[in-house]
Amino acid sequence: MLLFRRLPRTRINPNLHRLTFFARAMSQDKSEAQKDITKWASTDGHFRRQVSSFRDAIEKGGKFEPEKGRYHIFVSYACPWAHRVLITRKLLKLDDVIGLSVVSPRMGALGWPFAAADEFPGADHDPVQNSNHVRDLYFKADSEYSGRFTVPIVWDKKTSTIVNNESSEIIRFLNSAFRDLAEPTDIDIYPESLRKEIDDFHSWVYDTVNNGVYKCGFATTQEAYESAVGPLFQSLGRLEKMIEGKEYYIGDRLTEADIRLYTTIVRFDPVYHGHFKCNLGSIRHNYPNINRWMKNLYWNVPAFKETTNFEHIKTHYYWSHTQINPHRVVPQGPNPNIEAL
Repeated sequence: MLLFRRLPRTRINPNLHRLTFFARAMSQDKSEAQKDITKWASTDGHFRRQVSSFRDAIEKGGKFEPEKGRYHIFVSYACPWAHRVLITRKLLKLDDVIGLSVVSPRMGALGWPFAAADEFPGADHDPVQNSNHVRDLYFKADSEYSGRFTVPIVWDKKTSTIVNNESSEIIRFLNSAFRDLAEPTDIDIYPESLRKEIDDFHSWVYDTVNNGVYKCGFATTQEAYESAVGPLFQSLGRLEKMIEGKEYYIGDRLTEADIRLYTTIVRFDPVYHGHFKCNLGSIRHNYPNINRWMKNLYWNVPAFKETTNFEHIKTHYYWSHTQINPHRVVPQGPNPNIEAL
């Protein structure tokens, strides 16, 4: 007679597939920056931004020719660098010329997720490569890529690669390369007659304000924090005087100087003031001229309001930076996120 012995029941981990995918994805990582995406500061406590890796341009006669429908932009509503590109694309009426996809604001260990990995309201699926995360695009473009997985990205559908991931360069070739393909507009965000003034403006605003808030927020020593917070508020004082009685910072027209500063200032009170410890003053209470300038852009220029998503902005910073906010509690204030005119 045959005897059968019942084996003990083995419980299959319901998260096994997800864990296997996570381990496989992490095994692709080529650098410490990729393995620990939440590690922002250097060993001395100071935050140093990574230099962008993909630096080609779209231009007539170049490697990447301007063509309608050939390129796709991947962005986050939360990211101030990507926000520059969102505003520029909208201002220059390029919606029908260059595609756009928005990632979820909840950036976890694998970086920025698409809706396939995190169905956050307003997040898109990747219609080009069907990616789960932005990291997938980087490894598709370069299997040996060792940098961070940042947005914005301009993707070339013809060659399946990244053209550029540096926002300051992207907004300039968007401004120049597609004018023959888009609806006519008299907007020129980098006019030749103002270029020196614009470049001089960026030379101090970028380091002390745009990047300055990050140097405050990601500092891990008191010395690193204090070395950043002082220059930040000195520059805000300088900006407050510059914009007195004016609508725009450079000349009498909207330029990239306004675009690049706006994306930091509109996040200041909702995020940087508290989350990044930039609390020596707030825009609405201490800088009336900057506040007026920001509100004018938001309420009177549709490209600014339509691309400013406070839900994505606040969720990203307070949810993603667990080294600063480990319990991921998102504050309700300020109320309102931006004041009326």
